Amino acid sequence: MPSADAVLAVHDMSLWSLFWQAHIVVKLVMLGLLLASFWCWAIIINKTLLFSRTAQAFDRFEDIFWSGKSLEELYSVLEHRTPVGLASVFVTAMREWKRSFAGDGRTLQGLARRIDKVIDVAIQREVERLEGGLLVLASIGSAGPYIGLFGTVWGIMVAFTSIAASRDTSLAVVAPGIAEALFATAMGLFAAIPAVLAFNRLQAQVGKFQTRLETFGDEFSAILSRQIDERMARPA
Repeated sequence: MPSADAVLAVHDMSLWSLFWQAHIVVKLVMLGLLLASFWCWAIIINKTLLFSRTAQAFDRFEDIFWSGKSLEELYSVLEHRTPVGLASVFVTAMREWKRSFAGDGRTLQGLARRIDKVIDVAIQREVERLEGGLLVLASIGSAGPYIGLFGTVWGIMVAFTSIAASRDTSLAVVAPGIAEALFATAMGLFAAIPAVLAFNRLQAQVGKFQTRLETFGDEFSAILSRQIDERMARPA
């Protein structure tokens, strides 16, 4: 009687063969998980580069802002661009500030509250921009193993059906079907593990960016609030 190794040698147990010999449903599951893995890595690489550029932009803007350059001069440089990060918060607040002094009427009443509101909106938009795509990582990280498990369960059902039809429980009949089924679970973990790790790291970075945005927003709001108080204290 041939040994188990000799029996299995007849069957190609390479990853490509395991995929090619799998049931169509299991193939679709594995293809979907492979595409999900590529999607995850595209998001991870894109977000890593984006966050690196964002951190550099934050540092550059803070250096310029706290260098003593006038607010009006800085605003004139940034207003015609598409600012992001701290610059977006600055331009949004300055735009509301200048709009309140446009024309003959000067609507100082409630200006500080309006500035706080537009700053909050600008921060929320920046956070949403930074978080874009992270929900995909979270979804794949949580659902990937279950999708792979579905492929495994389906593959095992097909394998057991084949075993019952052939009335043969030898290793040559059982092993390939079980291996094909377990390959789907491996694919699910292959997609899910990087997604979960990357999501946790990127979400932590978003939290740090949000803290910096809120800190700058509070400081800039306080600066404008002092100027409002000075203008209101001037005699008409």
